Amino acid sequence: MTDGVRTVALKGVRGMIADAMVKSLATAAQLTHHGSADATALLAEKARLAEEGTKASVEDLLMLAVIRALKKHPDANGRTKDREVHLHEAIDLSVAIALPGNLLVAPAISGAGDMDVSALRSARQDLAARAKINKLTVTEMTGGTFTITNLGLTRVEHFTPILNAGQICILGIGCMTDRPVRAPDGGIELRPFVGLSLTFDHRALDGAPAGDLLTTICEEVEGMSG
Repeated sequence: MTDGVRTVALKGVRGMIADAMVKSLATAAQLTHHGSADATALLAEKARLAEEGTKASVEDLLMLAVIRALKKHPDANGRTKDREVHLHEAIDLSVAIALPGNLLVAPAISGAGDMDVSALRSARQDLAARAKINKLTVTEMTGGTFTITNLGLTRVEHFTPILNAGQICILGIGCMTDRPVRAPDGGIELRPFVGLSLTFDHRALDGAPAGDLLTTICEEVEGMSG
């Protein structure tokens, strides 16, 4: 530290992350749609699973909602390379994981599209544990077809996540906030809403189908059940 200024070099893993972020913005036509979903059913499903002895976080259930939505919108599941769009049948879901030292990785859960919420939770926790000891494989780090990134534990409601380079979409999860809505009896009640932000590569996906995808994700959240 010199004259009260601490200098942090953009090198090593931090430098790799910095280069990847710049490359992503420089090579993709990135646009973000923002929406919000009533999380009442999702929280009820979380509580139901807990009563049955199955642990599931909000993020785990949102992963499941994304997978269900991607099966209805397969044109959003894939990667771009040069001037080609490669759409994948398998959903390999990348999950952004924050690490000590202001570091970030987004390894993929291979075959996530075939998993239930318990398997998704186990796979996510396994990736997080191995990320902390630098035991992720090259395939896990480069093979995803869609990414989610979660800021739900902060005060951030919506944001503009940067694409995981080469992928078509990334979904940013914001915090939950209570909002007044019209109750069935005509009164007003508070319900929890979660902010969702979908960044997409406009070269591969136009605004309307991206909006349809975000709408479907919201509908999957609002209709969440086993």
